[in-house]
Amino acid sequence: MKAVSAYWRKTRRLTAWLLLIWALLTFVVIWFARELNEYQFFGFPFGFYFAAQGILLCYLGIIVYYSQRMSALDAEYEIREE
Repeated sequence: MKAVSAYWRKTRRLTAWLLLIWALLTFVVIWFARELNEYQFFGFPFGFYFAAQGILLCYLGIIVYYSQRMSALDAEYEIREE
């Protein structure tokens, strides 16, 4: 029973951290969009480029990391999908 509690504690902590990273990425880019637009990236304003393309890659990275980390936690605690 203690192992299950530790598993869910680690799962909630991982989810909370990744949600925090998601929120920071989303709202910081919007907050600093004007400042970021002073820089050019392939002819586009950087704020626009990052919001349109880069942030999607960051979201994909979060999803991949979550999947890998949860697979490792499942293996560590011997949790199997039914």
